[in-house]
Amino acid sequence: MLVPSGIHHVTAIASDPQRNIDFYAGVLGLRLVKRTVNFDDPTTYHFYFGDEIGRPGSLLTFFPWPNAHRGRQGAGQAAVTSFAIVPGSVGFWLERLLKQGIEFEQPVTRFDDERVIALKDPDGLLLELVSHQRVEQCEPPMDLGAEAQVPSMHGIRGMYSVTLWQDGHQQTAELLTGTMGFRLAREQGSIFRYTSDDGRPGSIVDLRIVAGLWPGVMGAGTVHHVAFRATNNETQMSVRSELESGGYNATPALDRDYFKSVYFREPGGVLFEIATDGPGFTIDESAETLGRALKLPAWLEPRRFEIEALLPNIHLPIDLPGPNA
Repeated sequence: MLVPSGIHHVTAIASDPQRNIDFYAGVLGLRLVKRTVNFDDPTTYHFYFGDEIGRPGSLLTFFPWPNAHRGRQGAGQAAVTSFAIVPGSVGFWLERLLKQGIEFEQPVTRFDDERVIALKDPDGLLLELVSHQRVEQCEPPMDLGAEAQVPSMHGIRGMYSVTLWQDGHQQTAELLTGTMGFRLAREQGSIFRYTSDDGRPGSIVDLRIVAGLWPGVMGAGTVHHVAFRATNNETQMSVRSELESGGYNATPALDRDYFKSVYFREPGGVLFEIATDGPGFTIDESAETLGRALKLPAWLEPRRFEIEALLPNIHLPIDLPGPNA
């Protein structure tokens, strides 16, 4: 059983790379902690957005395929990605979204103690900003100086939850409460909430029953997979063994340079990943210059000239000097 430490990252699909950066690093104020490529399609970027050093639990990542067709949210998907904010920041975010021209829904109360602002990114990805008193226990993001787009006191404090849309819940629930180590915490209408024992932001998976809804279609504006944390390689391999014993088709551990990954599909069809916490994003560039240069795995370095020629030009919301400036 995986010791439940919550979400490692969520990976989604986008279309225009620059628009993706402008929204997540600009409007939402997350840090682009790594610009690399999709290891399975090296002519496509892979962006990692998170806190100042990209800690597990703060990360939303994207495969931005220019001109990608728009996907469709539906059953069998991780449909909603939620970020954590402190209660005192709700007004700040409403004003900021309004000034930035971002459409959003007025805050609503969920589970009696959450205030939820629902919005979409430019590709239609369903997002939420969720405020709860427990978020105040999280350290505010580090002040990024010239790179900062949002004041630290109001900054996003990592993932809050993901919401899976499913036709039914029994088999997925058994996986979450068995091998994945979560527990059923609350129910409200068609939503079943699963959490790790500590209840921190980023440790919540909501399972929403959408019986009869059309199946989701992968494309821009949809989630590709959800990754859960394993503290080390040994834990990851133990979970993989347990998954295989339970009849799941789990991949071998794949080296993603910044962590190792094991993938499998949960019973409702969502692609899950078990990702190690380390080694992290500072193994190939300093904390100060994260995200400013294109980083490639060693096996792709011989193709750097070709890859850079094929990738679209991009820039951060504020131009900053590169690591060698």
